[in-house]
Amino acid sequence: MEKVKVGIIGSGNIGSDLMVKLMKSDVLELTTMMGIDASSRGMQHAKYLGLQVFDTGVDGLLEQPELVDIIFDATSAGAHIHNAEVARKLGKQMLDLTPAAIGPFVSPTVNLGDHLDAENVNLITCGGQATIPIIHAINKIAPVEYGEIVATISSKSAGPGTRANIDEFTETTAKAIEEVGGAKKGKAIIILNPAEPPIMMRDTVHVIVEEGKVERKKISNAISDMVKKVQVFVPGYHLRTEPIFDGNKVTVFLEIEGAGHFLPKYAGNLDIMTAAAVKVAEEFAKNRVNVTAN
Repeated sequence: MEKVKVGIIGSGNIGSDLMVKLMKSDVLELTTMMGIDASSRGMQHAKYLGLQVFDTGVDGLLEQPELVDIIFDATSAGAHIHNAEVARKLGKQMLDLTPAAIGPFVSPTVNLGDHLDAENVNLITCGGQATIPIIHAINKIAPVEYGEIVATISSKSAGPGTRANIDEFTETTAKAIEEVGGAKKGKAIIILNPAEPPIMMRDTVHVIVEEGKVERKKISNAISDMVKKVQVFVPGYHLRTEPIFDGNKVTVFLEIEGAGHFLPKYAGNLDIMTAAAVKVAEEFAKNRVNVTAN
């Protein structure tokens, strides 16, 4: 299969981790890094790898649009507005890793097939990628009246972009719990833990399902099956304990260990975002090839 060309906007931690993962892809060819600080570690590494580097951000692509077919935006919710406009103008598919939420929410194990032709999709948030598949799995068995997630991450794994987007994180994740997870009402909380040594990403999912709809074995099996699906592209994703049932309340505890590509293994919050983004882009690429062949 001919590889599909991709580029990254943003040379920070997420962009740099994406760089490592994309270099391993069998269907994607990373050609371009777009940042604003030519001296940054990510931009220097991109040069070392022989990529085309623009230090004027996405605007550099206006001069050579043939370099990419799919763009990853690893900047911020505010910057994404301009980046998305340029991508739309150039006719490029955009994978948004910020909480800007211009395009539809995508969680690979839940609804990726619904948006393979979308011009802009949003990867929600790290907390959303970790927990919404679980809420969706429960909702398939018993309708979820209320879904609440608490994402706890190491303070060290939260860079300037994450800290600048805390409000957008909670708003976007809560909305996606409803739109993608299927809960009638969603809520999201994030905790930045300063403990040393840094802790792994841990997420707690609390749901309340309709009275009389709790089927413990079916719900537990659905959760276990969903964990296996996520582990295909995030091997460090696992349950910390069996689900806990209390009447019509279900609580699930998750831990996400990163792959340790560019980022430390405790940064599972960043790893699950980059792994999900690569998974989405690979399916985009396969869909493009199939459409062209037909």
